[in-house]
Amino acid sequence: MISKKNLRKNREKDILLALVELYLLMGKPIGSNTLKENRFDHISSATIRNYLAKLEAQKMVKQQHSSGGRIPTSLAYKFYANHYINYREIDPHDLTAIKKELNKDSKEITSYLQNASELLSTLTQGAIFLSSPRFDQDLITEIKLVQIDSKKYLCVLITSFGLVHTEILYLSNKFTKLSTFSLKRIEAYFQFRITGLDRPQLTKQEEEVAVKFYNEILLRHIVNYSSFSREDVYKTGFSTLIRFSEFRDTAVLATGLSIFENTEYMRTLLHNCMKSESLKFWIGNDLDYSCVATPYSTIVAVPYFIHGKSVGAVAFLGPIRISYPKIFGIMRRFSEILSEMVTQNLYKHKITYRQPIRKQVDMQTDSSKILTQEEKLQLEDQSEAMHE
Repeated sequence: MISKKNLRKNREKDILLALVELYLLMGKPIGSNTLKENRFDHISSATIRNYLAKLEAQKMVKQQHSSGGRIPTSLAYKFYANHYINYREIDPHDLTAIKKELNKDSKEITSYLQNASELLSTLTQGAIFLSSPRFDQDLITEIKLVQIDSKKYLCVLITSFGLVHTEILYLSNKFTKLSTFSLKRIEAYFQFRITGLDRPQLTKQEEEVAVKFYNEILLRHIVNYSSFSREDVYKTGFSTLIRFSEFRDTAVLATGLSIFENTEYMRTLLHNCMKSESLKFWIGNDLDYSCVATPYSTIVAVPYFIHGKSVGAVAFLGPIRISYPKIFGIMRRFSEILSEMVTQNLYKHKITYRQPIRKQVDMQTDSSKILTQEEKLQLEDQSEAMHE
């Protein structure tokens, strides 16, 4: 038999959960009459007001003015989110969209993850961050040059997994400005070095520049590929936040933008989620960092797995006023299907992956790792025909 004290405690909890749900639905302060009409017609308005006063004393709700209804505080949102932390249900249409986009055979694993992030942003209407291990057996398929000015050139590397890397290269003062035709012939030389086919005819200056640029690109890429100390992070969907009323305030939007642009901060949250192997959330001032208050933002993160091992996490960034059960359900099912399909694609295409090396290693160990990793990084054709 439930004691009166426990009965009051349960009723207080029910009123708080109902108030949060109604506020999420209506977006306006919730009064005792609204609660009575929607959930608690068996309780008097005066009794409900007493419960609301207690919740206000506990800093769970607040009033914008004395005669108005209450709105939930970040503490109430945390209580509400914790109540639904194990929620797994998802709208059938959302589940169909996830399965349609993710159930694909793809060797372009990084493009696959980026497209998956775009879909999740559409379904949740929030910004999305996804951390990833480094995938091996990636090949450079194309190198492009874009002239910035007479001495600076943007180099774009495209890989078979869908990655795009950029580097700025500088032309030595001893060389004259490269023409458009020279750039095309140098690009053809890069393609020859990648494939070993169709060596182009270059002038003496073009060949000297092409060799210098190619060697520079090659070394930078090897260093970047081998010195892997942090998870790769994909991010998308910040523009979706503008639709939320909370982010129409310039100061709030700027704070959200500061989170979105602080990749290191997001990488830390994603890493913590990956290590916990469970769904995590940060609401309101949980996100305070660098003396910047974020009372109107929420992050929900969930890990994903390869062969049952947690290798990364995906996070949703949105306003504090969101349907937490819906977001939890979408994120969990997204993670489950993503884990299954990434595992299948890596197995089918014989792709291996590496986690970042976070601890310090001695030079001998580091060098051996670089050599091992370089063996998996095919940068150019090494056949004899290429060097004839």
